[in-house]
Amino acid sequence: MDIQELSAILREGGVVGAGGAGFPSYAKLDRRADTIILNCAECEPLLKLHRQLLEKYAREIMDTFHLIADCVGAAEAVIGIKKAYRQTIAALQEHTGAYPKIRLGLLDSVYPAGDEVVLIYETTGKTVPPGGLPITGGVAVFNVETVYNIYRLLHHGQPVIDKLVTVAGEVPAPVTLRVPLGTTVAEAVAAAGGSRCEQPVYWLGGPMMGDIGTAHQPVLKTTNAILVLPPDHLLVRRKTRTAAIDLKRAAAACCQCSLCTDLCPRHLLGHPIEPHKFMRSAIFQDIRQPEIFLNTLFCSSCGLCENYSCMQGLSPRTLIADYKAGLKAHGVKPPTGVAAEPAAAARDLRQVPLKRLTARLDLDRYEQSAPFKEDLLAVTRVTLPLGQHIGAPAVPVVHPGDMVTIGQLLAEPATGLSIALHASIDGRVSAVTDRNIVIQQ
Repeated sequence: MDIQELSAILREGGVVGAGGAGFPSYAKLDRRADTIILNCAECEPLLKLHRQLLEKYAREIMDTFHLIADCVGAAEAVIGIKKAYRQTIAALQEHTGAYPKIRLGLLDSVYPAGDEVVLIYETTGKTVPPGGLPITGGVAVFNVETVYNIYRLLHHGQPVIDKLVTVAGEVPAPVTLRVPLGTTVAEAVAAAGGSRCEQPVYWLGGPMMGDIGTAHQPVLKTTNAILVLPPDHLLVRRKTRTAAIDLKRAAAACCQCSLCTDLCPRHLLGHPIEPHKFMRSAIFQDIRQPEIFLNTLFCSSCGLCENYSCMQGLSPRTLIADYKAGLKAHGVKPPTGVAAEPAAAARDLRQVPLKRLTARLDLDRYEQSAPFKEDLLAVTRVTLPLGQHIGAPAVPVVHPGDMVTIGQLLAEPATGLSIALHASIDGRVSAVTDRNIVIQQ
């Protein structure tokens, strides 16, 4: 199979990065890639689905990963996986002899091992330049579930119609579910036994980079986790603060200890990100060094600075995100041509252990097994956003009243960067808007 053929199949099959970003996978197929990496770091606390999926479908995923390597002409294919995932590693080792291009890149249990820039450095020794894309260094990174979706598309003709989601937190039976796209958060939580607390807060995504959602929000192609938290939980309180209060707290308490910078993963890889200097300049509205603000555009928003490093409980990541949004709104783009400094000599001593991070976030009480349930959750109604990916929203080809079957094309890719959307259940199209398609049984 050549690269153009595979690219067309992925575009029409609706395959996007399932790790959270939602970048159309066909656009990652690039002959400049001499190395491709399968990301099974799964570095956020409580998430289980990637290691579970890779363990159960090791041969299928490895076979597809090797095919991608051959398609783009990559010399090697690296599976980045934590040493702690012993059962998954054992499943992979049963098949490594059949795939000469594949090797395992073993990772320590630290956060954020799954950040693309960190993962590439750990598994290949290559440093992605600030603001640069991995492909500029000859690397492409794919998520485990993404590659599994490619396998299902190639071998079974099944487009992306469902999503694996770990449901954890204040639920009686934590679980990893397969749910139809467009299923509500509430329905997924009910499958884990419902909430154990009053006024539950639904946290969508990992605890470090996720956000607060609602019970009626649909599960998307990028939804990895649903964490049910009490309203007074540390993460909820931090997420619901306002920028104005955060700035005032920073003005009163930031002592410029620089620990936020000292533990910043991108800074440790030589990127010009210095959160403590940003805090100082933001507090005093000091613009004499504008590069301090411009360099915030290189931040990965991993959240270590405010959820782990700061002894005062301040919010560098949140304030940086606000400034980044403001810069982008005014058309300011990341500086180009910025070279990375050599990785810090003390980098290995400044890694954040996942176990310690989990305890710091008050999540260790929720660290339980979440069994993998293969059967598709039964639902009677789904709401399918047309823009579940980076790029232009898909263009509907169905109308209200149409009867559709699971897997049927609902919306075709738009011009430019875009992917198709398919029916996740059988039923009647009850609504088509410029944002969503609704199917009702």
